[in-house]
Amino acid sequence: MKYGIAIFPSKNLQDKVNSYRKRYDPHYALIAPHITLKEPFEATEEELQDQISYISSVAQNINPFSIKINKVGSFHPVNNVIYLKVNEAEELKSLHDQLYSGPLDHQQPYNFVPHLTLGQKLSDEEHSDVLERLRMIDIEHEEQIDRFQLLYQLENGYWTVYETFRLGKGV
Repeated sequence: MKYGIAIFPSKNLQDKVNSYRKRYDPHYALIAPHITLKEPFEATEEELQDQISYISSVAQNINPFSIKINKVGSFHPVNNVIYLKVNEAEELKSLHDQLYSGPLDHQQPYNFVPHLTLGQKLSDEEHSDVLERLRMIDIEHEEQIDRFQLLYQLENGYWTVYETFRLGKGV
């Protein structure tokens, strides 16, 4: 089965992001707005149990942290993805790095750039037009992150939560 690990921000932020995603992101219906911590990976039931134990210990050793969003960015020319840039807190980077080690160790397909996707799979022309429009919006958002989720992908392509992990000891 295919799994992934992500942070789902507050409903308020998800609503803002979805106001753009419904127009510019063909994956809009497949998964809620999120910050990807670990790209999709395959695991058997046996492997998953070891991975969950490891993920749980990682979560306990990282305290809740704050994320800040204040600009729109793009991965162009690598691909035509437009996103809200999440300023990389040290805890966020540490969480990401630890989720690519131990029983979850495998090659990362991209460098870690924490973000919330606003649009993807756009033509070059559409990408340029939408990016310029979105760069004009005033984005100032900060919120506390105290949990993240292990997800799995259903046969129809939708992603759903398998387990939620709270950050910090005794939380």
